[in-house]
Amino acid sequence: MATPDWTAAAHLRLADWQPRSRLAAATTRVERSAVACIDVHNHLGRWLTPPGWTAPSVDELLALMDRRNVAAIVNLDGMHGDELEANLDRYDRAHPDRFVTFCQLDWGLLAQPSGAELLAAQLRDCAARGARGVKVWKNLGLSVRDESGALVLPDDPRVVSTLALAGSLGLPVLIHTADPMAFFDPVDASNERIDELQAHPDWWFGDRDVHPTFDRLMTALETLVLATPGTTYVGAHVGCCAEDLDRVEQLLAAAPNWHVDIGGRMAELGRQPRRTRRLIERFGDRVLFGTDAFPLDDEALTTHFRFLETEDEAFDYAPGEAVPPQGRWTVSGLGLGADALEALYAGNARRVLGL
Repeated sequence: MATPDWTAAAHLRLADWQPRSRLAAATTRVERSAVACIDVHNHLGRWLTPPGWTAPSVDELLALMDRRNVAAIVNLDGMHGDELEANLDRYDRAHPDRFVTFCQLDWGLLAQPSGAELLAAQLRDCAARGARGVKVWKNLGLSVRDESGALVLPDDPRVVSTLALAGSLGLPVLIHTADPMAFFDPVDASNERIDELQAHPDWWFGDRDVHPTFDRLMTALETLVLATPGTTYVGAHVGCCAEDLDRVEQLLAAAPNWHVDIGGRMAELGRQPRRTRRLIERFGDRVLFGTDAFPLDDEALTTHFRFLETEDEAFDYAPGEAVPPQGRWTVSGLGLGADALEALYAGNARRVLGL
């Protein structure tokens, strides 16, 4: 064995450090979910991957779903107008019961006079066309501005009235507010998501002259939910606050209309498996399965199944990635029981979606 170059090791660049775990731990392969599952957080449309569809072949997607025991997928990419029609034709109408498409509203209408009225009309039109819910993206609170140039936050009265209307129309709202806490922190040696932010510098929202604080956005979200008890909400990414499950539980306790999905946050939940289990045990009727993995594939699904169903420890949440994309750590499985899995995988989603 060659003599170590300790000087080189001392100056190893973070980008070049790709440690290989030497831990001898259980490895369990879970090929299919324990019960037929519903992925309530996925993207099948075109707005994230223009001009093509995120799922290029619907037949291949259906084969994947059948192979892995996925009963249905919520498509959050319906948008509005003609794009909504295209999504409904491609998924919901062509394959009833396998896909549930949500619309997205054009919050930029608030930059026009009578913007709230325009939004209400657009929402009614989406419902009439067949949208099954409303997706609210993080641009509401981070970049949407009204005609005065003011940033529009989720607790804006015009947002409150629009999403109260969604509830009266029987449309659940899946809402993504803010982003991981580290995206609001200084970009320095203490930022735990520095790899991700270097790859996507436009995901940083720490400029206080431009963006609100993470706490202000969460407070706005909480105000919205409490102000619209007639609307059923699903908080994307573990209620948009996966790093602080105490705060997530506070809103779950205060608002019976508030639910959360686990989409895109295995990395956060898996580094606090015991705390996550306690949340699911307390609010087992309000946590929903979602992946936010697009395009969806076998590995994404089987890794989620392993995370939820086994007690495997310290495994990669993104197998195949040289550097973990959402933090340089591993995750441990939750080992949920049969009742918890039935509710999380499908039961709660069926109730929220009216399936």
